[in-house]
Amino acid sequence: MCALDGGSVSTTTAGLELTVAATLDALDDADTVIVPGFRRGRAPPRALQALRRAHRRGIRIASICTGAFALAQAGLLDGRRATTHWAHADALADEHPGVFVDASALYIDEGQVITSAGLAAGLDMCLYLVGRDHGQAAAIQRARHMVAPLHRAGGQAQFIPVAVPGEDDELSGVIAWASSNLHRPITVADLAFQGVMSSRTLHRTFQSRFRMSPRAWLIQQRLRAACTLLEEGGITIDEVARRTGLGTATNLRTHFQRAFATTPTAYRRAFTP
Repeated sequence: MCALDGGSVSTTTAGLELTVAATLDALDDADTVIVPGFRRGRAPPRALQALRRAHRRGIRIASICTGAFALAQAGLLDGRRATTHWAHADALADEHPGVFVDASALYIDEGQVITSAGLAAGLDMCLYLVGRDHGQAAAIQRARHMVAPLHRAGGQAQFIPVAVPGEDDELSGVIAWASSNLHRPITVADLAFQGVMSSRTLHRTFQSRFRMSPRAWLIQQRLRAACTLLEEGGITIDEVARRTGLGTATNLRTHFQRAFATTPTAYRRAFTP
């Protein structure tokens, strides 16, 4: 950790005092710099200058949550895609029109500059960086050490609270039925029938609620169920695929690799005794 002048640093939200040995000079020797979230406002000029020097040196710079505002103020996000916590995304876009803000992404890798959303997405990003530097096996082991789920891919959506279906919600019956029948082949037409709506209306409703298509949502639910079965152990990969409606072990592996950048076997090995 480093700070403007080192010494004792008070956190603005947690009420904790941090003892920091290093100053901003540490950025001149760093290989990776990660800017944490901070109370929004103008970052100290010396900090912005240190970030610019580090960027010119070609090192990797990342941000967590509102740390993206410091990167934007330093001019490091101009012309780039970036993300931050969904609650601050509009402000980032308004204050820095040269930044292409994606409010849905967990983290975005633009090469030398990487940005992530809230705290949990910051962990996802850090596990991603470990995997990029040292291989996916190392990232899995770090996740296991933290007793955390396998890191989510950056393209997965933030958990933006866009109305959870209640008992009287038009999607509540659809979701309940689908969740109880994941072992069966389910089409979008089947979901629309359960919701007593057209397939087109169902698609619009899912996009509005979950920022994904009904098919993508269904695959996500199947993969979550597969992870649970893999963690429990005791059944074959083929049986996991059958019980979750993914059909074959090959199909399960394809979707698992696409979503988690690893295999069901590697996941089971990492998350079971």
